[in-house]
Amino acid sequence: MKLHYYPETDSLYIELRPGPGAETREVAPGVNADFDSAGAVVGLDIDQASGKLDLSTLETVALPFTTTHAA
Repeated sequence: MKLHYYPETDSLYIELRPGPGAETREVAPGVNADFDSAGAVVGLDIDQASGKLDLSTLETVALPFTTTHAA
């Protein structure tokens, strides 16, 4: 998962999985979901993000992280 913030448009894109979206649906005012060709959600786009979210912090809870060792 990746978070992309675009200050010029004040939008936050949450990339849930890599790959292109084939369809976009508005799921709430200012919140769009991108779906791949199989119908799986690949990302969420939040317009006017700074007015809807606290962008000053990012907290994760109980994510199953793995460690990658450099060669």
